[in-house]
Amino acid sequence: MAQPRYNLARFDFVSIRLAVLCAQTGSLTTAARQCNLVLPAASRRLKELEAATGCLLFERHSRGLAMTAAGRIFMRRGLALLQEMDGLVSELSDLQKGVARHVRLFAGTAAINQFLPPLMAEYTHLHPEVQIDLEEQVSEHVVQALREGRADVGVFVEGPDTDGLEVKDFRQDELVLILPKRHALVGKSALTFADALDESWVSLNPGAALLQQQQSAAMAAGRTLKLRMQVRSFDAVGHMVASGLGIALLPKLAALPIVRAMQLSWRPLKDEWAFRQLKVGIRKEADAGVTDFRDFLHTPSQNAKAA
Repeated sequence: MAQPRYNLARFDFVSIRLAVLCAQTGSLTTAARQCNLVLPAASRRLKELEAATGCLLFERHSRGLAMTAAGRIFMRRGLALLQEMDGLVSELSDLQKGVARHVRLFAGTAAINQFLPPLMAEYTHLHPEVQIDLEEQVSEHVVQALREGRADVGVFVEGPDTDGLEVKDFRQDELVLILPKRHALVGKSALTFADALDESWVSLNPGAALLQQQQSAAMAAGRTLKLRMQVRSFDAVGHMVASGLGIALLPKLAALPIVRAMQLSWRPLKDEWAFRQLKVGIRKEADAGVTDFRDFLHTPSQNAKAA
């Protein structure tokens, strides 16, 4: 390992936490109190940290502290270091309780709402020594996390570039239209997506596979998607539709409970792209434990909802 270009002896986690709290609160007094330090000791630590980095991290004002450009970088990286340390302590504690390893699973909203909970419960029952740490992200970010090594396993809607990853089929889902009860498009027969493009739409935030599919389909039809609202969750989409703020597409298995709970209507689509393939991916150099979990997800389980 190459020698660091800085003196590790001049850094400690108390000072790093102090600087992060200064950035978050804008107050050395508040940060010192949260670190259980007297004010002179906290001030000295902050100055020593700036000397160690060779950068001014904060501008001092009568009203408090303001981050410099270097301070913003230190805040971001310092917070990540503290979170990594928390993770280290947590995993060591889990090891003493019989948890031999953690597997970091990143997944899209569609997979979490339709398929993953019973699968995770089943795998945890079969392998109590493994803890699955789940983080919800849009499909593009799931694939990015796999590439960057922040995720061990990723479940996402087919679409993002997966070159260099090892990817298998997970499950399939179907997108359906959800509408207010008395909307003009309410009906039982399937309709094409293009037939609904005169309406205002509610969808998910940028990066979501669902939104990208809608925009691509509208473009293919030579139309513009009239996107009125963008939200983070399927439940939020349902609330917007129930309030008459637009219509939406949702995966059928996730949509039906929302339709029942919020007294909405749903209608199938004729479009082939409404039937989607979800994928499960890992890095090619993944170890046996990660590969075992990926293979478990790849194989249909009797406890999982049918696609």
